[in-house]
Amino acid sequence: MNYKTIVLTLLVAALSGCVTNEATFNSKETVGTLSALMDAQENAWNNGDLDGFMSSYWKSDSLSFIGSRGLSKGWTTTLDNYKKSYPTSEKMGRLAFNNLEMEQVSENAAFVIGQWTLYRTQDTLSGHYSLLWKKVAGSWVIVADHSS
Repeated sequence: MNYKTIVLTLLVAALSGCVTNEATFNSKETVGTLSALMDAQENAWNNGDLDGFMSSYWKSDSLSFIGSRGLSKGWTTTLDNYKKSYPTSEKMGRLAFNNLEMEQVSENAAFVIGQWTLYRTQDTLSGHYSLLWKKVAGSWVIVADHSS
């Protein structure tokens, strides 16, 4: 076997594995779990409970949050930023998520794309998010959030 044949054989084998795994990992159970976690986040937010809202985030200094002010790192930093931006229930308003796509990309990782809407007395804000969820110590948590 020559070099090109070996590389082609390895590439086909690798791609075949990806196709098989995609079918295996697109789990309705995982989608249901993530949907329930995001519903709990909405409820916590709408009850003025930012700590409860943050319970689905990875409680780690490695948590990544990308928002209008750029990248920030860490669970505590993210919570502190939420508390500064939304100091009262009036500022918090009522949050609604609309998940557009949810895909389990591996046994321990999932990707969610959606739209958020924040209904407040003085205005209504909206934008989009992409969330990287990972299973850490047996629980699904958000390890990266890009909201704009």
